[in-house]
Amino acid sequence: MQVVLLRVRHMAEIARLALEEQMTIDRQRLDAIVAELGNVAAMQIISAALEQLALAMTRTVEAVDKGDLASVTRDADRLARLAWQLGLVTMAGVAVDVGRCAEGRDQAALLATAARLRRIGGLSLTRIWDPPG
Repeated sequence: MQVVLLRVRHMAEIARLALEEQMTIDRQRLDAIVAELGNVAAMQIISAALEQLALAMTRTVEAVDKGDLASVTRDADRLARLAWQLGLVTMAGVAVDVGRCAEGRDQAALLATAARLRRIGGLSLTRIWDPPG
């Protein structure tokens, strides 16, 4: 859990806000890949797809940092499609939001959604391997 400290009125008053992201992984998508390909082949395909997903996420946030809105839109779209295919529902939705903010040229919203993408992306890439439940 990430904690954000805010100054409230005076430096002596500090509010603690906990940032805890809720996320959804559609395990049925992963199970379908395993059922179709078998365990060994599925793990190879999923691992390769996760590498592509990590690369797309890196490209997206780098494009945000550079202010390259066309690349943000393109890379966020690719990221959303990859995340959806792997059942990373929350990550796919956040990537769509990032792309929409770039298309709308809303800098404040883009920075906020990109920060959320960084948090959700990191969680997604680790939690996908966690057993269900």
